[in-house]
Amino acid sequence: MAERIITMRSTLYDLLVNELGSKKEWGHIKSQIGMFCFTGLTPEQVTRLNKEFSVYLTKDGRISVAGITPHNVRHLAESIHAVTKE
Repeated sequence: MAERIITMRSTLYDLLVNELGSKKEWGHIKSQIGMFCFTGLTPEQVTRLNKEFSVYLTKDGRISVAGITPHNVRHLAESIHAVTKE
């Protein structure tokens, strides 16, 4: 499980930075440890993720990394990128 979480953190980071070209700093996604990650998203961005993309996390931007899978990581990255690129 720990290896999968590390892989999902790395994949999310790579999609955001290398593939989607996000200009935000996402290094904290890889440097944090454990099953949860503070994304740094604002409550407004979290609300947009919920309503527009059906991505659910706490209002303070904390997400369960254990819930990220190879099947949903691209949708998550694209959704996060969409709400943070303004």
